[in-house]
Parts: sequence; C-alpha cells; structure tokens
Amino acid sequence: MPLDRILRSLIAWQRADGAPTPLRALSVEQARERYRESAIRPRRRDDADPYPMLSVVDEKIDSSDSTPVGSRVYTPRSDAGRVITYLHGGGWVTGDLDTHDVACRMLAGSLGAVVVSVDYRRAPEFPYPTPLQDAISAARWTSRMFPDRYHVLTGDSAGAQLALGVALDARDNDGPPIAALLLMYPPVDPSLRIAAAGAHTDGYLLSVDDLTWCYEQYVPDPRHRSDPAVDLLHADLTCLPPTVVATAEFDPLQREGELLVEKLRADGVPARHVPGPGLVHGSFLIQDIVPAAAANARQVIQEFDAVLTGARRNTA
Repeated sequence: MPLDRILRSLIAWQRADGAPTPLRALSVEQARERYRESAIRPRRRDDADPYPMLSVVDEKIDSSDSTPVGSRVYTPRSDAGRVITYLHGGGWVTGDLDTHDVACRMLAGSLGAVVVSVDYRRAPEFPYPTPLQDAISAARWTSRMFPDRYHVLTGDSAGAQLALGVALDARDNDGPPIAALLLMYPPVDPSLRIAAAGAHTDGYLLSVDDLTWCYEQYVPDPRHRSDPAVDLLHADLTCLPPTVVATAEFDPLQREGELLVEKLRADGVPARHVPGPGLVHGSFLIQDIVPAAAANARQVIQEFDAVLTGARRNTA
C-alpha cells in the first residue's frame, strides 16, 4: 500500500528546508524538546473531550533503589474491571507523561481500564537496566494498588520493548499476574541488522541511524546487548500471556515486529498481528491529524479488547 497521503504531505513539509537533523547531531535536551513539540498539540477550547476521565492523578512509585518514579493514573467513566501499566515510547531517551497523555486517555476510555502511565527514568542519565527496573517496580505497584483488576501491559516503541521485558520478569521472578500484552511497533533486535535490511531505513520520521543512537544511549555497554530483556528475538518467550503486536508498513521496525509475532507463536504464545498499511512509526500518537492512523488505532484496540474478553472468559 502507498504511504498515506497525509503522512506523505507531512514528511514533505518537514523536509522542505532540508532533511531533519539526525538525533546524534542534537543534545539530549534538544532531542527531548523536539519530541515534545511533535507530540503535544494544544487543544482548542471548543474541542470536545472524546474520552472524559473521572480523575487524572499524579502519583509517586518507589523504584527498586527507593528513588521515587512519577506516574499518572487515569480513571475512565466506563469500567470493564481492567488496569493497564503503560510504558511510553521515545527511544528510552525522550517521551514522558505529557507526550503520551492523549494515548493513555484513549486506551482508558476505549478499554474501560484504569491506566497507570509510568515516567520511568531515561537514558543516557539512567541507562539499562534502570528504565526496565523502574517499569518492573511500576507494574508491581499497579498490581498492589488494583488487586481486583485484570492487569495488562501496554507500550509503544521503546515502551513496548520494556513491557515485554516486564512480562519476562513477572514470569521468572514471581511477579504480578499479567493477563495480556499490547506491543506497538516494538524494537526487539539491538543489532539492527533486520531494520537495516528493510526498505524504509530513512525518510519516514524514523531512521536506522536514529535507532542506533537510541540503543547507544540505552545500552552503552555492548555486553548487555545480548541480555534476554534487550535481544528479545533470541529470548525464551514461552508462557507469556496472549499478545497483540501492532506494526507500521513504513517503519524500519516493521519486520522486527513481524518476526516477534512468529517467535511468540513458535514459543506457544497466542499472538495477534495488526499491520499498519501506509503508516509510519509512532502512528498511535498522531490519530488526531491522520485519519488512517486513527482507524488503525481503533483496529488495534478492537483486537486487544477481543483478547482481553477471551482471556477473561477462559479464566471465569
């Protein structure tokens, strides 16, 4: 399928004054500010909130080293008895609670789930395994605070990679029961050989060079690149909960996501794949400006809702 016409226009507009500056040419703070500027769009006063919340409350979670980690808890008006630990994307370096606020509201309202969005500490100040350890602590906190709810893990991009790592820890270290996973365009091959061999390595809002820089910040010690929580395509994924993986056609990580689905199925995990024809990496965050991204997000939510409904029926 061709690149969505609105995305094509957006990319052409961004490149009107030349190619975007690669991440490695920016300072960390510049990279974070650029991400925020692209992700946070002011709402007009007359905009109706499509997903009104009963409450949105900021909380603090104790990490494994007792450092408080921020979180934001969304309680929707609808209630299906679910709770989501949400881990934001941004290459483990950028992204925060505000950049993913709209996404969390959409998940909470669409799925009838309390959402705990986690402001895990980011690289390079806090490289691997600190972001993962913060995510693990947050999932355990969520389970303690909402013990009677169906607990699921969700993340986009780097957050999806962390969510899968949390699920592995829960399986191996007597962690909280996880009912399902929703992983949106996850990076799972730290060598980036799969991404580099693809057809969309540059020019579609994310490049392989940007991904390389992100891994350099997150896992600066090459010895950790083979850790199961990093090199996930070579990890033992048996006994993980049912999983939905969403990919985007014009994303350097598309093939990695497809191979992850194959790996999950080979390891006996019920896995569904929701492709994103004509879309790019990060499409879940641009639903308000790209109708095709909104339609795809609804499909992702429908698939995940079906998985959650089926899982609950099987355990009833």
